[in-house]
Amino acid sequence: MEPTVPPSASRRAVLGAGATLLAATPAIAAAPTVTGAAAEAEARRILERYQGFGDKASGGPGDIASGAWLEGELSAMGFRLQRQAFDAPAYEGDATLTAGAATATLIPQATVIPTPPQGLTAPIHLAGPGRGGPGIALIVLPHARWSTVVGFVEKQVSAAFAAGASAAVIVTTGPTGEALALNAPIDRALFDRPVAVLAPKDAEPFLAAAAKGETVTLRMAGRAFRRPAFNVTGVLDRGAARSLVISTPRSGWFGCAGERGSGMAVFLMLVEWAARAKLPVNLALIATSGHEYENGGGEHFIQHLAPKPDRTALWVHLGANVAARDWHERGVGQLGPLPSADPQRFLLASPALEAGAKAAFAGLPGLEQVYPADPARAAGELGNILRAGYGSAIGIFGSHRFHHARADDLRCVSPALIPPVVDAFARVITEALGKA
Repeated sequence: MEPTVPPSASRRAVLGAGATLLAATPAIAAAPTVTGAAAEAEARRILERYQGFGDKASGGPGDIASGAWLEGELSAMGFRLQRQAFDAPAYEGDATLTAGAATATLIPQATVIPTPPQGLTAPIHLAGPGRGGPGIALIVLPHARWSTVVGFVEKQVSAAFAAGASAAVIVTTGPTGEALALNAPIDRALFDRPVAVLAPKDAEPFLAAAAKGETVTLRMAGRAFRRPAFNVTGVLDRGAARSLVISTPRSGWFGCAGERGSGMAVFLMLVEWAARAKLPVNLALIATSGHEYENGGGEHFIQHLAPKPDRTALWVHLGANVAARDWHERGVGQLGPLPSADPQRFLLASPALEAGAKAAFAGLPGLEQVYPADPARAAGELGNILRAGYGSAIGIFGSHRFHHARADDLRCVSPALIPPVVDAFARVITEALGKA
């Protein structure tokens, strides 16, 4: 664990100023305004620190280091911390596809089934209705912001294997041309043969090879294993009957600046505000590992450590794409960054919270549309939370353009996009707990 450090001067400036705005009432204090230059500086600090840990795959060096850093941040706010341990799949090694003179780097599909050391050499063919057979199946997905193998993609791969394929390569057609890592279950391998992901921008030589039935080599001969991971959990016990839960995933396939970093920045700034505000509840925090394995860490927390639904006043969840940058699409492979947020983020709220959420999030792209907190509409950990019976909940999930791509780095975020989301959540919390 990193040594405990005092709150930074910038963090004090952000929330200390807000504290002077607290107008006490018998129920709860008013929400401060978490905006301005100091708030942007704090958001930048968090985004850069989180990105600096590198790839965040569950139980890997970046995930472990970011968890230790987060413990230092939360300890400085006065939280009693506990690591909740579990284990997750992992793979160490390269993955490549070669056709003649062309070689592309692939993303191994978890849970990884490696090839033999020399690789798998066989004819390649396009998979799909009326097509199939022995060899390596090339599965070209329709255009979307892909994030999981479960469901549609799983069916395509299973059909290719049922038709006799010995391995499958998935082309994740999407807005960036990048290969997109796909989430998978934490407790089992969906397939018994090698599967990997190919970037659309690298697919042309292999599409040509598939059209002719040429022989290619898939090599993914690294080590597949399981390794320990942990959730970071924290409690600030105020002796109240119920708790405010604030949660966010911590892990992800790569650097995850937009996917995870924006949520981490909102999480830390909102938690700092909640720790200082006069809220009539205990605070319970969770930053999960195991997210990319179909929310394995979040489900582990719900089952074993989370306050029960009847002891929870409100659950706030900060999922993917909380405040990632939007982009202009100017043609194939030509994206221009915008100062605004990607609107492909969804806000769900319980019925009693909907009116307040609409007012608080008005004008924030994507979030101005508030959807009912229905498990059938929710994605990510928010779906697990709602299915577990937490009746008072609000949360965000979504997929920005570089969601699950290696290129999801600091270009995909802007510190200015963070404070408005923090401020909106603070207002919803204040109103909800004031009515509780």
